[in-house]
Amino acid sequence: GLTSMSECRYLVVGGGIAGVTCAEQISQIAPDSKIVVLSASSLIKAAVNFKQVSQCLSDFDVEERSASSLAASCPNVEVVLAKLTSLDVKTHMATASNGQVFKYGKLCVCTGGRPKLLAEGNPQVLGIRDTESVKEFQQKLATARRVVLVGNGGIATELAYEISNCKVIWLIKDKFISRTFVDPGAGEFFLPLLKSKDIDRPEPGPVKRMKYTVTEYTDHKEKPEDDSHPTPTVMIATRGEVTSAGLTADTADRQTAVVSEGSSGGALGPDWSSDLKMAGSVRECFRHVTVEYECEVSRLLNYEEFVVSGLLESYPCPLDDRDKHSTVEEWPVYVELTSGKVIGCDFIVSATGTSPSTSFLSKLAPFELCEDKGLYVDHQMRTNVKDVYAAGDVCTPHWDWAPQWFQMRLWSQARQMGAYAAKCMVVNDTGEETSMDFCFELFAHVTKFFGFKVVLLGNYNAQGLGNDYELLVRCTPGQEYVKAVLQNGRMQGAILIGETDLEETFENLILNQMDLSRYGESLLDPNIDIEDYFD
Repeated sequence: GLTSMSECRYLVVGGGIAGVTCAEQISQIAPDSKIVVLSASSLIKAAVNFKQVSQCLSDFDVEERSASSLAASCPNVEVVLAKLTSLDVKTHMATASNGQVFKYGKLCVCTGGRPKLLAEGNPQVLGIRDTESVKEFQQKLATARRVVLVGNGGIATELAYEISNCKVIWLIKDKFISRTFVDPGAGEFFLPLLKSKDIDRPEPGPVKRMKYTVTEYTDHKEKPEDDSHPTPTVMIATRGEVTSAGLTADTADRQTAVVSEGSSGGALGPDWSSDLKMAGSVRECFRHVTVEYECEVSRLLNYEEFVVSGLLESYPCPLDDRDKHSTVEEWPVYVELTSGKVIGCDFIVSATGTSPSTSFLSKLAPFELCEDKGLYVDHQMRTNVKDVYAAGDVCTPHWDWAPQWFQMRLWSQARQMGAYAAKCMVVNDTGEETSMDFCFELFAHVTKFFGFKVVLLGNYNAQGLGNDYELLVRCTPGQEYVKAVLQNGRMQGAILIGETDLEETFENLILNQMDLSRYGESLLDPNIDIEDYFD
């Protein structure tokens, strides 16, 4: 058939948060320019209920809407349900899978990330990245008695907490839960909640405040017998007693969770689990999570392979007395761990991170990729290909990052990059460059874990600070957890869990790099209102 050709000033590829935000922003700042959005799915992801919490911190919900709603709210936007299939960067022609050809002025690639799946094409392995895969997950869960959850990011953590009436065995390769987002102390803060019937927040008890200094990287499981070379330890308050855990500086593993092969819907939003029913088939137990630390999956076996292997199950049924009605002799899938344990289960949820979807783009044009396979973008979100920009999970920013900012593939950054790319495209069209958006001055993310508000600011896990830093911690079990990371008396990052009302103050302290040495531990004294100091 004849190919139809149409012209547009701006072409946005991708209907996720980055692409939709980009199109909405261009539409606002250039209301007379024609914008086309190519979306592979008839549902797009929009940021709604947007609230600017502080200078760098914003909170919003992610809503799935029909693609047509975007055109309704932005009259100069046309949404075309198709994929990008070829690109002629010299003539600025882009061809879509429905045969349409678009002559564009500037193009922005917002195709997002692809899940790193544990095993491609195994029906017993389910990745969760978008609403389609959540529906499939809910159906499978309805008849499940036991599920193995793999991964230690945001989605894995939410699932561990949200799944009820089903045994969950959670495999994590780290020493503590939720490594991607929080530190060992916060992991301990959340641990009791996995075992609780529901969040029963205890009465606010005495606040344990602790200070600990990291002097060297340590990996010792046990404390050394003689204390002549004490290992630095993290003091963690849990349920009234203080335990200690070796502190590892977390610089690697900054990926967020999320995951499904074959689908190309946008990633889930921050509150995706709160209104979904996730219940298995074991009626008596409400929440039952067993965590297996420091292990990874070495292989998956079906029942026949399991029998032939001669391996024994590490969790034979019943798992405990509440489990006596499940006398399963054979599970659909068996997981062998690097620790040697073998676990049978109904299915496996793979929530092991996301990587940029760039393999098909490299075939279309000579794009430069960064080490993590993300599209290289400069301080104006431009790729190395003329008039082609990128934003969100698909790209890797290549400018001199502010000391307290880094990339993490999160909804909040996808929205920020989409909005900033829109501004760059329109301003660059006048031959000018736009100034770097203030949101890139400080890493700032707000989310919910286990029903608690979680705010992450700056180098909250001492990312990139080597061994030369100090931590101040205040913890009221079941209520709040506050951690400040200081270097040379200046705040570099913070984790705030619960309703602490400290985000604006801490954000300012990180941005203005004020010397806080003279306050010492009283910086976190709950009886002192820090804000009085800094007016």
